[in-house]
Amino acid sequence: MKIVIPGGSGQVGHMLARHFHANGHTVTVLSRNPRPAPWRVVSWNGVTTGDWIADLEQSDVCINLAGRSVDCRYTAANRRTIYESRIQSTRLLNQILPSLNRAPRLWVNASTATIYRHALDRAMNEGEGELGGNEPGAPDTWNFSIDVAKAWEEAFFSTPTPLIRKIAIRSAITLSPDRGGVFDVLLGLVRRGLGGRQGTGAQFASWIHEADFVRAIDLLIAHEEFSGVVNLASPNPLPNCDFMRALREAWGIRFGLPNPEWLIEIGTLLMRTESELVLKSRRVVPGRLLAAGFQFLFPVWPSAARELVGRSRRHSR
Repeated sequence: MKIVIPGGSGQVGHMLARHFHANGHTVTVLSRNPRPAPWRVVSWNGVTTGDWIADLEQSDVCINLAGRSVDCRYTAANRRTIYESRIQSTRLLNQILPSLNRAPRLWVNASTATIYRHALDRAMNEGEGELGGNEPGAPDTWNFSIDVAKAWEEAFFSTPTPLIRKIAIRSAITLSPDRGGVFDVLLGLVRRGLGGRQGTGAQFASWIHEADFVRAIDLLIAHEEFSGVVNLASPNPLPNCDFMRALREAWGIRFGLPNPEWLIEIGTLLMRTESELVLKSRRVVPGRLLAAGFQFLFPVWPSAARELVGRSRRHSR
């Protein structure tokens, strides 16, 4: 297959490009900051047309991951960039793809599990999950993230593309041992003795191992009955306190200093990121994948944590 990945220079894009390239597919990444890679990388800005359109011609799959990282402070300028980088690139592709002589038969667009409400009481699947927004007492930053997610999906689905199947993937945090990724940051806390519960520890963590993420994408490509929204997450989200305990055990450390909410607010301020990424409860399950018979290689966190820690140790040697 010929696969084009707009915004594919980040961690998730690199996972997918590496997976498809290793399996013999032709991969092209569209990037605002092109860098050498084992696959083709082409410059684009996500706003205007350019030579990159030729790479979409005769392609089979487009996987759009474009969007400024949310790992930042939600200042007015950053909020604008987070919003516009997602909406503009999605609208641009909605303009370009239907006009191609031979458009890809499948367009997968990134979304986020953050679109669901703060959930302690029950899990959220695609059919019965409740979208968030303006819940009593929810911080402004939480509502901002939900508003972006809703606008992103609206921009994606608003333009009919009868010849192109569309899937929005509501992804949980995707974990790999790659340097600089979410898992690398969490493991760094554990190694420094700071890997205790975060906040109350009652908030749920939704996650997916990279091996299951790329296998789920393979399933979505192969099965044409899939369209609309699909949750990409392990079937077993768990409270933050249990999540961090399993990670400590996988590394071989019994104790981790708890991080109360006030300390997290200070820490995320100093790290120029947002506490929402830690404190909001994301209790998301992959209803549609499970209904299709998808078998997770890593359905539970303790075994996934051990595998990721093992590879992290080998990479650091």
